[in-house]
Amino acid sequence: MKFKRSDFPRDFMFGAATSSYQIEGHSFGGAGPTHWDSFAATPGNVVRAEHGAIACDHYNRFEEDLDLMKAAGFDAYRFSTSWARVMPEGRGTPNPEGLDFYDRLTDAMLERGLKPCATLYHWELPSALADMGGWRNADIAKWFGDFTEVIMGRIGDRMHSVAPINEPWCVGWLSHFIGAHAPGLRDIRATARAMHHVLTAHGTAIQVMRGLGMENLGGVFNMEWPIPQSGSEEDYRAAQVYDGIYNRFFVEGIFNRRYPETVLEGLEPHLPHGWQDDFDLIAQPLDWVGLNYYTCKRIAAAPGTPWPHLSEHVGGLTRTQMGWEIYPQGLGDFVRRMHRENTGDLPIYITENGMANNDHVVGGEVNDSNRIAYLDDHLTSVREAIEDGAPVRGYFCWSLLDNYEWSLGYEKRFGLVHVDFESLKRTPKASYEALRLALSQ
Repeated sequence: MKFKRSDFPRDFMFGAATSSYQIEGHSFGGAGPTHWDSFAATPGNVVRAEHGAIACDHYNRFEEDLDLMKAAGFDAYRFSTSWARVMPEGRGTPNPEGLDFYDRLTDAMLERGLKPCATLYHWELPSALADMGGWRNADIAKWFGDFTEVIMGRIGDRMHSVAPINEPWCVGWLSHFIGAHAPGLRDIRATARAMHHVLTAHGTAIQVMRGLGMENLGGVFNMEWPIPQSGSEEDYRAAQVYDGIYNRFFVEGIFNRRYPETVLEGLEPHLPHGWQDDFDLIAQPLDWVGLNYYTCKRIAAAPGTPWPHLSEHVGGLTRTQMGWEIYPQGLGDFVRRMHRENTGDLPIYITENGMANNDHVVGGEVNDSNRIAYLDDHLTSVREAIEDGAPVRGYFCWSLLDNYEWSLGYEKRFGLVHVDFESLKRTPKASYEALRLALSQ
């Protein structure tokens, strides 16, 4: 790595992130079915119809994985809790095995000096709630609040930080408009309602946790830097619409008590009645904000097509295994913009950043020099934003482990640690070793 720990502010936090369904093994410990299980079982939705039944078997191997976190020199572990593991039906009686698991996991982090940074929801909705409309149903805010009270009533006293929902754009737009994630819908009315209810659920969870006396609560948003495909006014306007949908809708709802006009143009007719009255709930005060960033997107106008009247393209930059262009500048630009336009002096954390790479174990080692360069370049962009006055307080690499990459199955490897999905053997990659050395200096 080109950096060392001392190049960052003294209290800057370094960590790695994972999510429950992607690593735990959902068939263990009495977890209930989720909409991801049924989505994956439907032909054509997921590569080779792969699912999270075993994943990385983190449920049984978490001690080994946390030892890897500690050995790398990380300060914090960003993990998520599974709603269906804690409450198999989404409501009603909690599952003692699920609560006990997160109890053990939390204590194991603390024993290793790792700060527990929880995300309540990372996309695996209990099937019983999906049957009732899931994120389209306004009652989901209450259901989510009840789940929040159960899980944080058990482990909230030991959390360093908590965010309610990971990447609202994926929960709302990607899953209900594009249909690429569970529940796999392509319906603009469902999309508008899901996007709004994600925010009412977020606000409800924050209220519940404040009621439990918890502090250091935040929100986590994924962002892609939009670049007009050409210099035309039409492509510029299309990029602004994309920016509104992907990057501004959720952030402005929480911090500015409004939705972008570019998005309301398409979604307002489909939003639930009285949506304008929900911003007092949505805009609960937060203690920090998280930014997940991976890539940019080239956007062109698409006249004659339905709203949002745009098309997505790929430019000529180097791409990751996901086919995503590597554009480190966008991370620093987003940090500066969020600081300037939305969050002021609120601490900003990079809660996810990383790349998929076609990694193989050769002679007992994994040479992922491309990932080392990626992390170097993005951390340089973060350092430059800090020098410009942005209050960035930490950085979490995605991900600790190769894992279940949702509709892409087990092909795409984001981990600092290689996982053999047959034997489940963990092999730290060159990027892990490089980070370990950088964080020790």
